[in-house]
Amino acid sequence: MYTLGIHSGYHDACAALYRDYELVAAVALERMTRRKIDGGRIPDEAIAECLGIAGITAQDVSAVALSRGAFPSRYFKHFPLPRLVENRVREMVGLEKNKSMERECVRYGRTDSINMFDAAGFLRDAGLRPDTKLHFYNHHCSHALGTLFHTDWDEALIYTADGGGDNVQYSHRILRDGKLETLYGGDDGLLQPMRIDSLGLAYGYATQALGFRINKHEGKLTGLAALGEPAIAQALASHFSVDDDGRVSSDFDSYPAMRRWVFAWAEGHPREVVAASVQKVLEDFILLAVGRLLKKHGLRKLGLSGGVFANVKLNQRLAEELPVDEVFIYPAMSDQGLAAGGALDYLLARDGLQTWLSKRYRFPHLYLGRDYTADIDPILANGGAALVHADSVRGDPVQTAAELLHDGKIVAIYAKGMEHGPRALGARTIMAAPLRNEINQTLNDRLERSEFMPFAPVVRDVDATRVFDLLPQSLYAARFMTITCQVRDEWRMRIPAVVHVDRTARPQVIEREPNPLYYDILTAYAERSGVPVLVNTSFNVHEEPIINTPAECLRALVEGRIDYVVTESAVWKKA
Repeated sequence: MYTLGIHSGYHDACAALYRDYELVAAVALERMTRRKIDGGRIPDEAIAECLGIAGITAQDVSAVALSRGAFPSRYFKHFPLPRLVENRVREMVGLEKNKSMERECVRYGRTDSINMFDAAGFLRDAGLRPDTKLHFYNHHCSHALGTLFHTDWDEALIYTADGGGDNVQYSHRILRDGKLETLYGGDDGLLQPMRIDSLGLAYGYATQALGFRINKHEGKLTGLAALGEPAIAQALASHFSVDDDGRVSSDFDSYPAMRRWVFAWAEGHPREVVAASVQKVLEDFILLAVGRLLKKHGLRKLGLSGGVFANVKLNQRLAEELPVDEVFIYPAMSDQGLAAGGALDYLLARDGLQTWLSKRYRFPHLYLGRDYTADIDPILANGGAALVHADSVRGDPVQTAAELLHDGKIVAIYAKGMEHGPRALGARTIMAAPLRNEINQTLNDRLERSEFMPFAPVVRDVDATRVFDLLPQSLYAARFMTITCQVRDEWRMRIPAVVHVDRTARPQVIEREPNPLYYDILTAYAERSGVPVLVNTSFNVHEEPIINTPAECLRALVEGRIDYVVTESAVWKKA
C-alpha cells in the first residue's frame, strides 16, 4: 500500500511516498523547478517524481496526507455563497487564487479541514482513485512524527520550533509508557490567538535586517556569528521569557512590531555583532525551554525538528549541555520534511500507536530522489565531457578520484538518488582536500558563495571520534550533518579548510554500506595523504538548489564550477 504525503506551503513545498512504512521517495519542489525554496502551490512536479521513482501511478496510491497549505480556491467549500460564486468566476476566467487552509481554519475557527475541502474534486484533478483516503495533518505534529519514527526510543521529548505552522511556533510531545502525549502545539492552536513568541522569526527578521532573505539565508547568520561578539544580545533577550512548562513568550504586540524592533535594534551595528547577538538569544532561550521540559518530565532522549534546528550550533549546545543520552534532528528539518511526517501521521491514525511504533527504523541513508546511475555516464559522454583516462572505465574510478583530490583538484560525486533535505551527503557532493585554507576561496569563487560560510568535512565512522570531539549522543545526528562539534587540537591545523573560526566543524560521519563509492574515495585519499577527512560541500551554485539530474551535473562541469565528476563507473572532465 502506498501513502503519498504532500506539503503545499508557501516555501519548501514537497512530496514524499511511503510503501507501507518504508519511505521510498522524498522530493522538494525546488529540486524540480530549480527555484530555491519554491512553494505556494500543490507541488505537482515533486508528486510526479515520487510516483516515478516508485514506478507507480496515482491510481496505485491508497491514501494522501495533506498539510494545511495553499490550494486553489475551488477546493474550499466552506465559503459563504457570494465567495463561492466569485471563486467560480475567477476560475472560469483564469484568475483563480490559491488560499491557505491554515488561514481559513483560523479565520472560521475550525480544525475539521477535511469538511472544508472538496475531496472528490481534488482526487479527480490529481488522477487519484475516488476511494483514495484523504487526510489533513498538523504542521508541528508532522515535524515531530518524522523525528520520532526514525529512532528506536521508548521514552523521549520531541520538541519542534520554526517560524510558524498551524498558528503555533513550537510543539512539545513526550513518548512514555507506550503513549504519545501532546503537551503543547496541537490543532487547538488553530482556535486560539497566535502567540507572539517565535525566536525563529526573530532570527529571520535579523536575517532580513542584514540584507539577506528570510527562510533562505539564516545559515549565513550562523556562520557570521562566530566572527562577532554578542554585544547587543541583552536588549533582544529582555523581550523574551520561558515559563516553568518550557513555553517561550515575548512582550511584542505583534510580529510586525517584532520585525520593526529587530530592524531598529540591528541598525548601525556590524553584521557580525548582530549575528552573534541573535544567535546567543536563540541558543540561550531554546536551551532553557528544552532543559526545563527534560527536567520536568525526567527524559533523556531528545528529538528535534523544524526550521530552528537547521541551526547546527544550537544543536551542539543542546547535545553537549543538557543531560541527554541521545539527540536526533530530523535531517530535512525545514518544511521539506513535512510531507514525509504527514504520511506518518496518516499511518498513525490508521493503525494506532503500538503498530506504528513497532514499524520504526533508523535512517540508513537519505538517497530518496531518483537514481540516475544508468543515465549519468552516457549523458556526460554525449554532452561534451571526456574520460580522464581509460583506467577509470576499466574498473577504478575510486583511485582516480582520490589521486585528483590529493593533487588539489575539485571533484564532484554523482551517484545514487538525490538527498532528502538541504544537505549534500555523498550523492550530490563536491569534494576537495581540506589541507589548505586557499581551497575555500577557490570554491567560493567558483560557486559564487559567501566568503564567511565554513565548509563541512566528511569522515569515516572508524575515524570520526579521533578527529572530532563527537560525543556519543551526537553520533546519529552527525551522520546527516545536523550538528557541529569541536575539532580535536591535534587535527585543527591539519584540516584548516573545514574548521570554523570558533574551532568547530559540521562533520558528516559515513559508513560504507549506504554509499561504497563515497566511502572508498575517502579511504583511498586517506591512504595517500594520511588525512582521513575531505571537504564535503553541496553540488550547487549559490542561490540554486542542489543539483538533481545528469543534465544539471553536466552543466556544472562545462561551466567550470568543478574540475571533475566521479560516477560509479568513471571519472569525467570538461572536454
